[in-house]
Amino acid sequence: MRITNIDTFRAAVPLIKPFKTALRTVHIADSIILKITCDNGIVGWGEAPPTHVITGDSLSSIDFAINQVFKPVLTGKSLLNHEEIFQMLQTVLVGNSSAKAAVDMAIYDCLSQHCGLPLYQFLGGFQNKIETDFTVSVNGPEEMGEDAVSYVQQGFNVLKVKVGKDDVSTDLTRISEIRKVVGKDIKIRLDANQGWTPKDAIKIIRKMEDLGFDIELVEQPVKAHDIEGLKKVTDAVDTLIMADESVFTPKQAFEVVKTRSADSINIKLMKSGGIYQATIINQLAELNGMECMVGSMIETRLGITAAAHFAASKKNITRFDFDAPLMLAKDIVKGGIRYNGRKITFSEKAGLGIESIETEGGVPRG
Repeated sequence: MRITNIDTFRAAVPLIKPFKTALRTVHIADSIILKITCDNGIVGWGEAPPTHVITGDSLSSIDFAINQVFKPVLTGKSLLNHEEIFQMLQTVLVGNSSAKAAVDMAIYDCLSQHCGLPLYQFLGGFQNKIETDFTVSVNGPEEMGEDAVSYVQQGFNVLKVKVGKDDVSTDLTRISEIRKVVGKDIKIRLDANQGWTPKDAIKIIRKMEDLGFDIELVEQPVKAHDIEGLKKVTDAVDTLIMADESVFTPKQAFEVVKTRSADSINIKLMKSGGIYQATIINQLAELNGMECMVGSMIETRLGITAAAHFAASKKNITRFDFDAPLMLAKDIVKGGIRYNGRKITFSEKAGLGIESIETEGGVPRG
């Protein structure tokens, strides 16, 4: 099973409502869509969105990495020697984790099709049904409260609330408003996207604990590089602390695990460079008694399908953040995972189960 061609296309899908975090505001979900064709007729799909403020990747850099670096060295390679290929992806180009992830997921799509298994079964098959949270973008307290109520009415029982954009007193008002309007039975997770200092993080988290806000966890409260500050927060509060932007690579995961700088890790394929490296990160965490969540960037249902298959395959992955496709004004993917409110189910077709993608200009690719 040798790679005969690698094609890339661009997709651009408007969001229903702008997605706002402490780091950025997104109006359009841009992506590079990748298609690998093999000599036995199998086709594998991948996706890489640009996330400048997190991964540093742009549409241009993703396209260049795939077509000018990966395509020449991968064309003609046998996917049955996939260990060699996954190792090579990490060595022929530094960084560029999103481009690597697109290639990686397309290869896994091909391999699992070759074996006649859905990808989640090929990777371990732990479960075939999962549930996602829904993200409340950072806005004024009243608007965030209205959004939270809307999502709860749509059937979501776990909310991921974005904070960290302004001062901590405003964040406290935001969280107070959301807890008040959704009631005590809805789980609330916070994501500060590196927006707090360690001192401010400790101050606001302790305050929320004293007020009985019952926050399930706080994700990436401090700057990504500040592992010492992350540990200070983790040690000083009772609320679970999750590392996100602090962990791209297995080496970074090892550092967080070794120092117990967080209670859990959010794995994203666009940070890890794909499923191969994500699996190592999850294994490191599991060996040390640390559960993981799998999340995503603003991606179409293609990229989320790959992430969801990986997440469902592993016992140690216990939380899922796959709401991005529900934020899009249009679904350009035929096949893949299916949504019923917060519930996600998997096709029993081999691989990712992707049939075709509608790319820029409305042209279907299949």
